[in-house]
Amino acid sequence: MQLQFNTGKVIENDVSGRCTVEYKAVKGQVTRTKILETCKTPETGFTTHSQVLGVRKKSSSVTTFTLEDGFIRSVSAEETHSLAVNARRCAAAKVISRQSLTLVGVEAGPLEVPGKDVAGVVQSVDPKLAALGIIGEKVKSRCKGCPSLFEHWQALQKQLEPASLSKATAPRSFLDLIQSIRKASKDEILKVLKSARKTSLPQVVDAVTSSQTVASLDAMLEFLNFTDAKGLVLQERFLYACGFASHPNEKMLKALLDISKGKIGSTDIKESVVIIMGALVHKLCQKGGCSLPTVEQVKKLILEGPDSTQAESEVQMYLLALKNSMLPEAVPIFTKYAESEVGAYSTIALTALQRYDASLMTEEVKQTVNRVYHQNRRIYEKNVRAAAADVILSSNPSYTEVKNLLLSIGNLPHEMNKYMLSKIQDILRFQLPASKVIKQAMKDMISHNYDRFSKVGSSSAYSGFMAQSADVTSTYSLDILYSGSGILRRSNMNIYGASKDAMLHGLQVAIEAQGLESLIAATPDEGEGDLESFAGMSALLFDVQLRPVTFFKGYSDLMSKMFSMTGEPMNVVKGLILLTDHSEVIQLQSGLKASAEFQGGLAIDISGGMEISLWYRESKTSVNNRGALVVTGNVTVDMDFMRAGVEVSFETEASLDFITTVQFSEYPFLVCMQMDKTTFPVSEYLTKYESLSSGKSVESRKSKKMLVPGSEFPLHQENSNMCKKVFDSSW
Repeated sequence: MQLQFNTGKVIENDVSGRCTVEYKAVKGQVTRTKILETCKTPETGFTTHSQVLGVRKKSSSVTTFTLEDGFIRSVSAEETHSLAVNARRCAAAKVISRQSLTLVGVEAGPLEVPGKDVAGVVQSVDPKLAALGIIGEKVKSRCKGCPSLFEHWQALQKQLEPASLSKATAPRSFLDLIQSIRKASKDEILKVLKSARKTSLPQVVDAVTSSQTVASLDAMLEFLNFTDAKGLVLQERFLYACGFASHPNEKMLKALLDISKGKIGSTDIKESVVIIMGALVHKLCQKGGCSLPTVEQVKKLILEGPDSTQAESEVQMYLLALKNSMLPEAVPIFTKYAESEVGAYSTIALTALQRYDASLMTEEVKQTVNRVYHQNRRIYEKNVRAAAADVILSSNPSYTEVKNLLLSIGNLPHEMNKYMLSKIQDILRFQLPASKVIKQAMKDMISHNYDRFSKVGSSSAYSGFMAQSADVTSTYSLDILYSGSGILRRSNMNIYGASKDAMLHGLQVAIEAQGLESLIAATPDEGEGDLESFAGMSALLFDVQLRPVTFFKGYSDLMSKMFSMTGEPMNVVKGLILLTDHSEVIQLQSGLKASAEFQGGLAIDISGGMEISLWYRESKTSVNNRGALVVTGNVTVDMDFMRAGVEVSFETEASLDFITTVQFSEYPFLVCMQMDKTTFPVSEYLTKYESLSSGKSVESRKSKKMLVPGSEFPLHQENSNMCKKVFDSSW
């Protein structure tokens, strides 16, 4: 009932918190608009750091007072809060609270009580009266008759077995389990971890770590023994879940820092710990925690790391951690390592620079990257030069930089000529930011002529749309670079999601191979004669770079793998990820509280493989992505006598395969790329419920299901022509 008779803004305390309120007064009426975004309350809550995966909230609170002869004749108030998932705004919920007061009559009140101050007068009226704060206080919810965490786990464990991970029941059960874990004690969580079957235990580790409570982190640290190399699978699942954490805190980073300082049984885990610490630094800095003591310690560790060791694997580990951290202070380090004699260092440094905002690409950085591409100081591997070209073209290139790139086409190794040509054409076709300056440079006939733009080869770069909607736009890009002998040098697949002004790098799978020319008695390309035989795979998932996987390293390892190749893909990432995580308590002006919870869970399985047949002179690389996604939103208003709420959700199961077949029996060799998505279902659900303390309840449900037809994603026409030849010849 706070009221001002003059137009203007004031700060008021009420049950919603300490808020800025705007008054508009006209004759006989005052409109009071509470600017809810300004309200400060004891309720904190949390939300996902990524806007693309996050939840958008809109709120309004308007109260209209009608006045007559100095009395309030009537009051009408309406408050609304709507929450929607950014990636699919039809998954939304709305709370509307209306209040109305009407003056019924006027009568004399009690006589005034004399006194020195208000407190003394209140005591004289009734000694039992006590002062209470006007701002709503935090209340811990109680659950009567709810199952224990162990009972809940027993009901869900079948859905979390590996065989069920590609079905929507897996992420739905994962989200249910997280809700239970967040209310459980450390001992209850440990009981579940110790009783889970070996097959379902990795999924329990995903759920416990993703819960991000003090009890869940303490339970994981007690359960895992990092000195034991046999526990690699569970340890890595814990670390990846930390990397994907929706709202990590300093304690989680401190736990990883302590692990890195202690004895670790597996070198793979040692690398993963440091790489994931970089991801946590990035997320904490995004929330304004860059100056926290632990963050400062880890920043010092990873910034000084590359120069503190001579071991190649450790330098790569620190560079990957810095790539995850996205620290502006790391730009000079990446600039230095871009010119390294070790190809792996250069590739990591250049791909890391590509992730930074163009404003951080100083003249010094640009000069270095151009030196690498144009080989001004030394000879570089093709994939390093290709990575340098990507940095130049994505960092607001100048007219001169673009012109020099165009002039280089024709003087590069065979396949790189074709790759660069394809890259330029893709930027123009897809209208990427660099397209304007490229068009300008191409007006010069020396840069743009038939001789330069008619180079043949099998390497390519192509971008396209996966999905376009009002909520989110998803794009993909495929870059493939071959050696002159026809063996894959680098394959890079990216998937991006964009919503409003936010961008998310959803997936990157890069397969790299080198030193395989000796298998087919071919001559290596310039600068690649002394390279050790190697093939490996690197994945970046939801902006988090994961530890790379090696298929083989060294000639003897290659030969043993050649004769034991089953064609079965090697697993890169498998598990359950909490993508969307939003929780808050909305304090309504009426005094009631609405509890809002939005969670999105993803079950994912990414694998990749490489086969080489010397008999058929054919190689095949594959990247297989399987996933199931569930997003749920629940808004509940809980009173002593009644409970009302609404739950919205959607779910889908999908798979995406990327296969490259190369026949290198002749030149130019035949290359066929296929990128297929299968037909997949999408289901939407809406449930409204009300229940009384007497036990009576009402529930209504609605659902909508649809099938999205499968398709093969379009690539360039040359690829379609080649695929016909490849499959005609293999037939």
